[in-house]
Amino acid sequence: MSAGTASSPLRHVLGHLLTPLLMCIGMGLAYLGAFHSPQPHDLRVDIVGSGPSAQVLAQTLQDKGAGALDVRTVPDRAAAVHALEQQQVFGAYIPGARPELLVASASSDTSATAVEKVFTKVAAAQDAPLKVTDVTDLAKGDPTGQGIFFLLVALSIGSYASVAVIGGAGAVLPLRIRALLALGMSFLVSGIGAVFAGPMFHLVDHRLGGVWAMSWLYSAGILLIGVGLHTFLKRWTTLGVMVLFVMLNFTSSGGIFRPELQPGFFGALHAFWNGAGFVEGTRSHVYFAGHGLGGHVLVLTLWLLAGIALVGVAALAEARARRGAVAVPVAGAAAVSDGVADGRGEAREGAGEDEEVEEELEEAVAV
Repeated sequence: MSAGTASSPLRHVLGHLLTPLLMCIGMGLAYLGAFHSPQPHDLRVDIVGSGPSAQVLAQTLQDKGAGALDVRTVPDRAAAVHALEQQQVFGAYIPGARPELLVASASSDTSATAVEKVFTKVAAAQDAPLKVTDVTDLAKGDPTGQGIFFLLVALSIGSYASVAVIGGAGAVLPLRIRALLALGMSFLVSGIGAVFAGPMFHLVDHRLGGVWAMSWLYSAGILLIGVGLHTFLKRWTTLGVMVLFVMLNFTSSGGIFRPELQPGFFGALHAFWNGAGFVEGTRSHVYFAGHGLGGHVLVLTLWLLAGIALVGVAALAEARARRGAVAVPVAGAAAVSDGVADGRGEAREGAGEDEEVEEELEEAVAV
């Protein structure tokens, strides 16, 4: 075997090893950048009371927090509870001989913990034990409220792994068939998610139909975007959908830490990324009487529309490529000779395409 022949498979392997290296770098930057050192900034809290002492306490906490807290006062306990139920604040402190802290852990367990840490010190300075009251009732199968995030993970993996299969193994199929397969898989993936959320793990105790609907919107958006991207990215599609729907998606979803505990980049993504739309939409639907639900559903719908538009662009690109292939002039005896050579070339090309499909599927499964 010649040195050139021996080095060809090695170059092939080394070229494909670039993908896992990029995944490693991307996952490290995304996850460590988002989660390695959560620090509160502009964390909204209320002090209950209208007298001078409440104003002084609020101003003192605002000044000492140096940007960590955004403190205001509300006149009474009812106003504080209402603000928590509208997800306007993350904690409300009622000072006095028996101080009480109101939180809504369904909005974010980690944010509630951060608020509790602050006001435990405030109460300790007054030599008084702090009573903590949660104004929301979490589902029995999700005592921390973070099960919704892990449901997001399951839906995401089922969706973007399906993209690799449809784009790789189904590459010879017309795009309309691939799009229909994507929609079919979105129903299956979202149905499995609903089973996980409801009867199997009891992540939600009620309103399961709405959770399934948002699961479908979320999954269908990923699948259609992925199928559309595959026309242009080919074997890089797996990496592309991982960047969009894992690296940037999980970290900005608010499922573990909300934007108030994260660097500003991920907080900015939280406003319009599809994972945040699903997590916050599910929280709103299940625990907060639908407050703000319309905006979260709009985010999921816009991602789905983006997927439909991308599939449309991909259809135009594939049609143009087919017209270009048909227009290649072939004439006379050269056509016969070229036909024989082309047959051999197509056999080699077909084998190469089979290898690419297999490698793409292996990458998806490995992820």
